[in-house]
Amino acid sequence: METLIINYNAREKRFAYLKDNRVENIVFDRPEHQSLVGNIYYGTVSKVLPGMNAVFIDIGEEKNAYLHRDLLPSYLLSTEKGRNISSFAHQGEKMLVQVDKDATGTKGARVTGIIEVQGSHLIYMPKGRYVAVSKKIADDSQKAMLRRLGQRLKTEEEGIIFRTSSIYCAEEEIHEELHTLRRQYEELIQTAAAIKKPRLLFQKDTFLEMIGEQVANMKSGEVIVDDLAVKKLAEEKNGEVKHTYYNGKENIFSANKVEHEIDKALKRIVWLDHGAYLIFDETEALTIVDVNTGKFSGKSDYQETVLKTNQLAAKEIVRQLRLRDIGGIVLIDFIDMTRVQDKQSIVDLIEREVTKDEKRTKIIGFTPLGILQLTRKKTKVTLSEALQVKCPVCEGTGRILSAETIAFRLERELLEHRQSEFDAVLVETTKEVKETLLGPNEAHRDGLEDLLHLKLYFSIQSAAKPYYLLKQFGNEKELAQKAVDFY
Repeated sequence: METLIINYNAREKRFAYLKDNRVENIVFDRPEHQSLVGNIYYGTVSKVLPGMNAVFIDIGEEKNAYLHRDLLPSYLLSTEKGRNISSFAHQGEKMLVQVDKDATGTKGARVTGIIEVQGSHLIYMPKGRYVAVSKKIADDSQKAMLRRLGQRLKTEEEGIIFRTSSIYCAEEEIHEELHTLRRQYEELIQTAAAIKKPRLLFQKDTFLEMIGEQVANMKSGEVIVDDLAVKKLAEEKNGEVKHTYYNGKENIFSANKVEHEIDKALKRIVWLDHGAYLIFDETEALTIVDVNTGKFSGKSDYQETVLKTNQLAAKEIVRQLRLRDIGGIVLIDFIDMTRVQDKQSIVDLIEREVTKDEKRTKIIGFTPLGILQLTRKKTKVTLSEALQVKCPVCEGTGRILSAETIAFRLERELLEHRQSEFDAVLVETTKEVKETLLGPNEAHRDGLEDLLHLKLYFSIQSAAKPYYLLKQFGNEKELAQKAVDFY
């Protein structure tokens, strides 16, 4: 049973895909986090990087985009493949580029000079120079037929990718769509020729396109949506499934018990059946997943318990990668398996599970230390990056300096002022830092004041983390009036 729940009637648009009442995918679309993937820009080369064989391109967005030499049409057309980027691009050069990966962290968007114009059955690449067929078409004879058709229809410079739906199209329909896509590209070229500054030329509605693809791929089940226009779009994509318009007062996600799945997908710990659990640690460079048996003891020998736990973990990890939209390098620390066949069975299981994922995943294998390595294509920010911000207290580390550490820093700084001409100091700090500095019942106060030759006064403040500030040096009478405790 498949269910697609679409929340479209607010500024933040979302959809969730469920299979057998289990959430398999959640997609968000926010105005401030709208994906740029697929957008076509008229850009200007702002900097050439010979050492990286790449250029930075001003596309009119906040950050400059990154383009590698190998994705330049001029490089693909060249017969001298070893030449540096400086031979194919120069600063100030104008060019059309298309985003293939959103900006993340401090990095700008990644772009390609190989433009793709998408149609219902084809993807047209004016400078692509090859023919490809969707991997979802399994029949080799159909693939060969489409490749021959593509070679016949395209010019030497052009490229064509046949989408899955193309196997149901007549040759005349394919030819007509190719002609339409060529015309759209020519219009882009004409628009670019009339402008001077970098700007967006074509904006792709990625969210509606993803909804359309998800609906078209459903074999049975129901689409539940809170927008009539989107309901009509879904009906056009697939008439075989049930379509329901939801207009209740409660949010459509809450009404269908999906809202809590979002909260679960943001948590560091994911519990499995039988008491085992996973720990997800996301960094800018990679994601680490740790598998723990927890309370799961199994009913047979230890190795069978380990294998069973790792099998449960493998399925859930692949699902969580989809839910959280984690991309890039992923390292999975499974519970140690001594039998080679057990490790291979985990690799085989993950290979089967990733076939459910539209993002390309490559399984590298186990390292000598027993860590499974894989990579998943990253095109946009993860769920956590989209919905969360770094903690202003710990700045994303998950840890802060202790009251003891701050107290000892305060003591060292006070010692630097022990020859001061003043006779008192006012310190703003937290209750915990003061108590650590002065000890139980202020047992260390007299000794510290004698050492410093300063009388200590405190202004106690509540704060999210321990801190101190030397507010003022002066005489005792003046600072005693300013000392205050705020608990």
